[in-house]
Amino acid sequence: MKDYYQILGVSKTATQEEIKRAYYKLAHQYHPDKGGDKEKMKEINEAYQILSDKEKRSQYDRFGATAENPGWEGFNWSWANNPKPSGFDFDFDDIEDIFGNVFGFGGKSAQRKNRKGGNIRIDFEISLEQALKNVVKEIKLSKYVVCERCQGKGAEPGTAVNECRTCRGTGEVQEIKRTFLGSFTNWTVCPDCHGEGQKPEKPCIVCKGDGRIRGEEDVKINIPAGVDNNQILKVAEKGDAGKRSAKAGDLFVRIFISKHPIFERRGDDLFASLPITYSQAVLGGEVEIDSLDGKKIILKVPAGSESGKIFKISGRGIPHFSGFGRGNLYLRLVLETPKKLTKDQKELLRKLREAGL
Repeated sequence: MKDYYQILGVSKTATQEEIKRAYYKLAHQYHPDKGGDKEKMKEINEAYQILSDKEKRSQYDRFGATAENPGWEGFNWSWANNPKPSGFDFDFDDIEDIFGNVFGFGGKSAQRKNRKGGNIRIDFEISLEQALKNVVKEIKLSKYVVCERCQGKGAEPGTAVNECRTCRGTGEVQEIKRTFLGSFTNWTVCPDCHGEGQKPEKPCIVCKGDGRIRGEEDVKINIPAGVDNNQILKVAEKGDAGKRSAKAGDLFVRIFISKHPIFERRGDDLFASLPITYSQAVLGGEVEIDSLDGKKIILKVPAGSESGKIFKISGRGIPHFSGFGRGNLYLRLVLETPKKLTKDQKELLRKLREAGL
């Protein structure tokens, strides 16, 4: 059985903040885009998805790594070798329903979970400069929104939402199934209220009792400093509105970083070419350049520097997504050959050539 706590390197009493910090640290270490282990990253993501969700973490603490898939893992019944016995009317879905009921999954809890609004996934592009700092972007999102007329209740204003008479508010009805294993009592979603346990006395004339309609919403996206290309950010409960006041889904934003004309990003490090003149390469001197954040950097070029030499400037790269420290800036010297020379410059170069330079 997988130990998700061990995978993230945290204790079983770790707080959500400690789990998040551990994930960010490991993500930077093992992310495939940074040369990390793809399978290890997949395992880290799996652990984080479980432990960062209170409900899933609770199930995991109770049932272990199979809590997300409580069915009979590895169950492979072959009807070719084990034909269906006569006198029984069932299919494989019946078996799944039975086992789901035995282990406490499915039924009303599953239906109510399905009432949650759908998740939405979008792509969003930012500049490399914007990856240096925390950025808040506002977008207009087309999605399901709460019906203003009924405030998400699904009932006409002034009318009641009553308990379903069929299931008496439980959202489930009982049925007995006969299978080759015998007779089983199974709980299924109430066909009258669709598992909600309640029914509007008079459905809302705008949303038809759904509690939501198609519309638009202005959504703010917090993009943290150090975000990387193809990284996915989660904006909780900004997906589609749920039915009849149920919890909204989540918004997942995949970040794309546009190409920069000067700086190239590799992980959290930045790389750029630095043009210098022949005299600067031979005699040395100070060269002033603009960094990605707009601040001036003065680089001291030693005398006799060759084209292609690389200089490292610590802490002037991209901030680490963890919030601690920054990458480095690497500058590669490129000797510029002038295309146009004045008469005096040409004469000086001839004298240098005669002098053996």
